[in-house]
Amino acid sequence: MKILAAWIITLPLLSAQVAEKANGRYRTAEGRKGMIETLADPHRASQLRAQEFVSGLQLKPGDSAADVGSGAGVLLPFLSKAVGPGGKVFAMDIFPDFLEQAKKKAQADGLGNVTFILGTEHDTNLPAASCDVVVTVDAYHHFDYPADTLASIRRALRPGGRLVILDYYRRENAMGNGGLALEHIRIDRDDVKKEVESNGFQLVSSKDHVPDSQYILTFRVR
Repeated sequence: MKILAAWIITLPLLSAQVAEKANGRYRTAEGRKGMIETLADPHRASQLRAQEFVSGLQLKPGDSAADVGSGAGVLLPFLSKAVGPGGKVFAMDIFPDFLEQAKKKAQADGLGNVTFILGTEHDTNLPAASCDVVVTVDAYHHFDYPADTLASIRRALRPGGRLVILDYYRRENAMGNGGLALEHIRIDRDDVKKEVESNGFQLVSSKDHVPDSQYILTFRVR
């Protein structure tokens, strides 16, 4: 009976939002407006090493790729070029104002192979079996309901498809001096591995993107 009682007490914790601190600024339109300015910074692509990252995905012409947590759309030109006119890119975010900014960027850059999808905190809303690769860049630590989100990503991947996570380490100076990452990032790389693997994925590779700052994890559906 004691074990059952403890399990019942734990249930609310398991269903609770887990990225509260990371998502504080995103809860209001004013907060998101400030974040859009940061995400749309013309230097952001070089800061992310976006070209290097997308090249490492080894996408082929005709492939289908999804950017989960697309934000202002910084990755879209790189993904669009990688899959070519015969391929498809899904830009997914949970905030309509972020998606609107991403649409403006895609239009300005003449990207004709991008589809925009409004998801939720629980579901990416990506079409089933639609993606060869799903990426999430500096966004995994914002997942409030990782099990639900990962389940929707798993459904969206085609057989042999990959989930690629680029995110920050949870280390004192990973996001600059001042220890911001210790507050902002909910779990470090090794716990991300465990969390994703416990939700139906198998780790394929793990490497640094920016040493002591960002890492890349690649998974396949188990």
